[in-house]
Amino acid sequence: MSERVTVKVLLLFGDQAEVVADVPPLERSEPARYPAAEIAAAVGVPVNDLPGTRLTAEVGDDDRLSGWRLA
Repeated sequence: MSERVTVKVLLLFGDQAEVVADVPPLERSEPARYPAAEIAAAVGVPVNDLPGTRLTAEVGDDDRLSGWRLA
């Protein structure tokens, strides 16, 4: 069974979105980068609207996120 977590898109870096756990800044680990177009298509928002968006995602066996949804 996969775990669903809440995350936040911090910013766009080229065609990548920097994603962090939606927790207080001092509790966050380093941002992970994911294809911004893939996330935007999954949640139905324009890529440029992703920064600041709160999402949920499934954590895979490799700790990569997928199954993006608006929180």
